[in-house]
Amino acid sequence: MSTEAAVNGHEGHVVHRDDEGSKTGMWLFLFTELLLFGGLFLIYGVYRSMHEADFHHAAAELNVAMGVTNTIVLLTSSLTMVLSVSALQRGQIQRSLLWLWVTLGCAATFLVIKYFEWKAKYDHHLFPGTDHIHELPHGEGLFFNLYFIINGLHVNHVVIGMAFMFVVLIQIRSGAVNQDRYPRLEYTGLYWHLVDLIWVFLLPLFYLTT
Repeated sequence: MSTEAAVNGHEGHVVHRDDEGSKTGMWLFLFTELLLFGGLFLIYGVYRSMHEADFHHAAAELNVAMGVTNTIVLLTSSLTMVLSVSALQRGQIQRSLLWLWVTLGCAATFLVIKYFEWKAKYDHHLFPGTDHIHELPHGEGLFFNLYFIINGLHVNHVVIGMAFMFVVLIQIRSGAVNQDRYPRLEYTGLYWHLVDLIWVFLLPLFYLTT
């Protein structure tokens, strides 16, 4: 019995170390993502200092109401993600699934709003590669190119986050992720909070520069 207990204790220690290793790996991954967007923000800041008037004029073409609405949507999704993780840790499976579905709904809402926002820019030929972009003052063209590059990268992260959430949702339903094995949902939540944090910086950089 003592041998069995020692083996179980050893296995528990390994699991704990694996969890700690996974968490460390996740934080390192999030740090690299911050470096990526931080570099893009730095490039934006340099060009903005060089073409301040053009950036202000171009920013006036953006829909501030849509930007603010999407901010509210993502902040709400961060709250519902926290509620989902908390419910799972307490063993409230159905409640956790409900809040995770709400989080997915918020993410989908963000993408729908972004679609209509980008469609309006495309209809007005304010889209990279169009002749109208090339005819704009150099600073305005830079603004819209950076807008679509950085926002497009952020949208990709939103889609990836939704994919993570959907996979974890299936795993919760199957029992693979539960009260005793919740780190996958927790790590997905950390990733999603990063996505939301990046948008909090994007809002004033692009939409509130007028």
